[in-house]
Amino acid sequence: MKTQLLEFISLIGAGCIPEADIERIADEAAQAYADPAAFLAANPDINYDDSFPIPLGEWVVLGSLPDTVVFQADSYQGLFQAISDSFDKSVPLTLKPKQLARTEPLTALNRIQVQMSALNKEAGGYVLLDFSQLLDDELQMVMVGQHDLPRVLELGQALGIKVEPALEALKVAVHV
Repeated sequence: MKTQLLEFISLIGAGCIPEADIERIADEAAQAYADPAAFLAANPDINYDDSFPIPLGEWVVLGSLPDTVVFQADSYQGLFQAISDSFDKSVPLTLKPKQLARTEPLTALNRIQVQMSALNKEAGGYVLLDFSQLLDDELQMVMVGQHDLPRVLELGQALGIKVEPALEALKVAVHV
């Protein structure tokens, strides 16, 4: 499982997480998945209990990812602001968060996805993925390169961590 966690975190971290941190997160998450009680006993500062809707290992992954990797917000405007803040000023973002202020969710997410698809051409553009179970925010996403998408989806399924293309999921939800 640790090997899968290492690859999964590396792919969703896409250069935003130092290798040593990826190793640490994967190691801690693997321990938490393998023996939650022992992990909690060894880490009394961890704020987790059985009422959480996700396993402890997944909670360790989610809680360990920096805000340049996992984007959490209550609106698409806030989500895009968090995404924009994760890039340095040399990245040409033509969309501005305020342009999403009065748009329907599907329109807003589509505009964000179009902007993300135009970036990182070597990776085929970025794809926004709904990530894990929502805990405190309305939106919780990660970004992966289009070329890495099939492997990320496969690893997410193997690990039991929800990852799905956000735009497609919203289209299904809106048309149901």
